[in-house]
Amino acid sequence: MIDGRTTLIAHLGFPTESFKAPMIYNPYFEKIGLNAVVMPLGVEAPAYPEVLRALARLTNFHGALVTMPHKGTTLALVDAVSPTAEIAGACNAVLKRPDGSLLGDMFDGAGFLRGLQRRGRTARGARALVVGCGGVGSAIAASLAAAGLARLSLFDVDGPAAEGLSARLKRHYPALEITLGCKDPAGHDIVVNASPLGMEEDDPLPLDAARLEPAAFVGEVVLSREVTPFLAAARVRGCETQVGTDMLFEMIPAYLEFFGFPATTAEELRRVAKISY
Repeated sequence: MIDGRTTLIAHLGFPTESFKAPMIYNPYFEKIGLNAVVMPLGVEAPAYPEVLRALARLTNFHGALVTMPHKGTTLALVDAVSPTAEIAGACNAVLKRPDGSLLGDMFDGAGFLRGLQRRGRTARGARALVVGCGGVGSAIAASLAAAGLARLSLFDVDGPAAEGLSARLKRHYPALEITLGCKDPAGHDIVVNASPLGMEEDDPLPLDAARLEPAAFVGEVVLSREVTPFLAAARVRGCETQVGTDMLFEMIPAYLEFFGFPATTAEELRRVAKISY
């Protein structure tokens, strides 16, 4: 029940059709009796700065979940950012603090890493390939680097995006070996599609899946479908895979703590979620 005391968490992005977070957060809020709602709000890039500033003036606005294409833009729109968001060069969470200022943070990387670790895998000493160096790819790369990665390959069709991420990582992890411009998955222990490829039925694969190592851990960030063609191809190669919603479930407990809400586990969220595709 939404009433005059309901706390608003805006879910900002475009397009909204692939949004899954409201189908996880809202059933959880209902279960624990928390008068809050996650509301999808579609906003295109040109209007986003104005919309975020306007939302922050609402008295019942508590914060926002931020997704494509606004994660990078958000960094310059908030008053302070966490070290993780600074390294990633993007925010996917905004908290309105008691004084009205906005704090940005980034949880995509933590969600991906927790999912990998839950499957008994480790990033320490591993070789990883991240395809797509936007907000989510940058966050995943940052979390993998923090976990002790030995070598990281970065690829993005926008070369400067990969170069910028590499420079930020090098400032914090000077010993990390970084390669740019190659998306050949051969020789990598961890392979991540952090690009939008896979959202549409006729999208090409983000890389040559036939070159995947059968022992590799392959992750996907696309939320519009559970098993993308890329993950299906990875499974044919014998790879262990992680679907996009796995990352989402793993990061939500961290989000809840950030917003000051009662925390829970990924397992409990799965039990109450009403995900559909």
